[in-house]
Amino acid sequence: MLQNYFTMAWRSLLKNKGFSIINILGLSVGIAFTLLIGAYVWGELQVNHDLKDADNQYIIQSKWKDPNLGLELTTIAQLPKTLKEVYPGLVANYYHWDGVGSIVSRGDKHFRESIQIGDSTLLSMYGFGLAHGDAQKAFTDPFSAVITERLAIKYFGKTDVVGQTLTIESFKGDKHGFTISGVLDKLSKNSVTNVNDNNQNNIFLPAKAADFLGRTLEGWNNNVLVGYIELENGITPAQLVGPMKHLIKENAPQQTVDNLTPYLVPLKDYYREGNGGTVKKMIFTLSSIAFFILLMAIINFVNICVGRSASRMKEMGIRKVLGGLRKQLIWQFLMESVLLVMIATLIALALYLLARPYLSDALGKEITLLFAFPAYFYLFPFVFALLVGLLAGLYPALVLSSLKSVDSLKGKLSSVKESVLFRKILVGFQFGMAALVFIVSIIISQQVAYFLKGNLGFNKDYVVYSQVPRDWSAKGVKKMETIRYQLSQMPQVSSVSLSWEIPDGAGNGAQLYRQGADPKKAISMNGLATDNQYAATYGIPLKAGTFFTPQYTPGDSAKIVINESASKALGWNKPEDAVGQVVNAPGSNIPFTICGVTADFHTGSMQSQIGPLNFTNVNYTQYYRYLSVKLKPGDMQNSVTALQKQWSMLMPDAPFEYHFMDEAIAKLYTTELQLKKASYIAGVLTIVIVLLGVVGLISLSIQKRTREIGIRKVLGASVPGIINLFLKEFLGVVLIACVISCPLAYLIMHNWLNGYAYRINITGYPFLISILLLTVLTIMLITLQTIKAAVSNPVKSLRTE
Repeated sequence: MLQNYFTMAWRSLLKNKGFSIINILGLSVGIAFTLLIGAYVWGELQVNHDLKDADNQYIIQSKWKDPNLGLELTTIAQLPKTLKEVYPGLVANYYHWDGVGSIVSRGDKHFRESIQIGDSTLLSMYGFGLAHGDAQKAFTDPFSAVITERLAIKYFGKTDVVGQTLTIESFKGDKHGFTISGVLDKLSKNSVTNVNDNNQNNIFLPAKAADFLGRTLEGWNNNVLVGYIELENGITPAQLVGPMKHLIKENAPQQTVDNLTPYLVPLKDYYREGNGGTVKKMIFTLSSIAFFILLMAIINFVNICVGRSASRMKEMGIRKVLGGLRKQLIWQFLMESVLLVMIATLIALALYLLARPYLSDALGKEITLLFAFPAYFYLFPFVFALLVGLLAGLYPALVLSSLKSVDSLKGKLSSVKESVLFRKILVGFQFGMAALVFIVSIIISQQVAYFLKGNLGFNKDYVVYSQVPRDWSAKGVKKMETIRYQLSQMPQVSSVSLSWEIPDGAGNGAQLYRQGADPKKAISMNGLATDNQYAATYGIPLKAGTFFTPQYTPGDSAKIVINESASKALGWNKPEDAVGQVVNAPGSNIPFTICGVTADFHTGSMQSQIGPLNFTNVNYTQYYRYLSVKLKPGDMQNSVTALQKQWSMLMPDAPFEYHFMDEAIAKLYTTELQLKKASYIAGVLTIVIVLLGVVGLISLSIQKRTREIGIRKVLGASVPGIINLFLKEFLGVVLIACVISCPLAYLIMHNWLNGYAYRINITGYPFLISILLLTVLTIMLITLQTIKAAVSNPVKSLRTE
């Protein structure tokens, strides 16, 4: 019997190829997108879950009263180790590390790599395995290194490289060979070796290597290390609050005691909750989009199934007259519906395979392969198909099978009230969602364009930057200043600057107060270490004074440049009033004389207001990382090639790994750019699903009203009049849906934009474009479908049925 139901269902699908294709295509697109987003969400939820003893692993975070005093990500260097030593009943293990970047070389290969200097507990605490090497001895030698498989292939072309040597350069300009003691197995994404997406470490050095690199992993006044602890079974983070506060109070500087509140975040949650919860927000946003797209696809499917049901009343009557039982008719309808959804699901799985690379690229995250899920995952699509199939087939199965045979044969609708209002509500919901998604996409695009093309207060055009070898001494700074000057003499170069930071959100916390004022009322601000060419290279306008002196003199080390916000915060309303004034930093006896005041400019994301900022001379700090080069307009490719050639001559062992400043700015808005791409994809899919639904419903409407069209033509109706008949049926619904969705879209995007200190104003443009686009597409589809029926011979129309 089941085989007979299946055979009849298959014949019914083949008989109505057009409706079947529309239904299957719309539903398969919705299912495929939902599966892809589901796979993305599942992958994001799995981060850190496969670490050893993951339930007991925590990262120590820092909450600072004054955000300029430290980072939320890092903690006091001495805290993790001391917690383990003083409270062994609470803390089972610890791991902390310092992240640095340095030039790594082998033969003629020179690259700048991210390096993690940390404790020997790295492998045992998290269960990271070695593909090659002995985990027990991996970190015993101060000049040993554990590397990733990717790095081994990059330098050696193979993974079994234990005993080979890589040369690493210190921050004093010295070089030393590090023997590879282990090669890590392929690591799952985690927040230990890759604490965030911008910090992928490939080389892991023992704690003793810190001395060579000029770093330290100890000290209570060192708060720039990432720290983790593993709690004993049954211990909660709340039990560590008191011990952490006690140790800080007993050992840390008073300023740290007054400002710092440490807290623990479970590593299983950290990836989603850290960095302001950007991953969690993205998961929620994409899940919501996928849910509504799937809902629209299901509504389409159900709507067309219900619409077709009335046209099968005579079939039901004939089946009943010939002895068909009601339960057989119910099974028949349900089988047809489930078969349709099963086919759509299989096509969706194929679409998953095709679309996965493109969505992975759009989201900047690798979406899980189709066959990489646990076995039980593969039940979900087919359980879903069964449920949707039953839902779509329930109405025709129960209602049409209950009709009297005589009424069915006559095609009477008196007992089968087609819920026109209900169907119009469903169609309206779809159009409303399509308009909302499209409006949201346009506003997100406008805000991202404002970020990338708006006035940043400085000129990022034609600026390239690259990290340089480090010798943090007076001699090292002088050498780099000489190289800077030689590069600036190139005909393709406008200016060059040596600095510790570029304007990409980085900076160091600083405090200043006017000489003679109370040090406790010092103004917190961001601090940049630059040379005298920084303002010229980045086109930062000066409001008063000078940006140090045209040529460095020892006196520049005692000078400081501030921005307009800092000038006002320190009590000078006019920039020129600040020039020549003396300021101090708390805890320092060295006074600084303000030599210049710059205009305010964005050094980070536009989510935050521009705050006070100061510039100290790189010769004073003796810390530097970047050379920023302002190229002259023209052939950029030739200019960069010439710059690379000159760089190689001046610094033969330093890789020229350059980036344009536009790329650095774009990285500040990675989440927004991903959201923009996802919203565009969602907008296109939404419109496709809605228009497929319109095609199906118009086709059904034309099929049901074939005789009516013939009668109208006989009575003198024109082709435009018949087309207008069908347009009225849908355009009113479209416009009402769009009008309802506009205020909802406005509220959603107004709330989203409130998260940014600098934002666009919402205008009527996105709303008008969305409404016009949907209206025009709907008119085109309806016209194309109805024109065939409108111009056909009315005799054929009147002979139907």
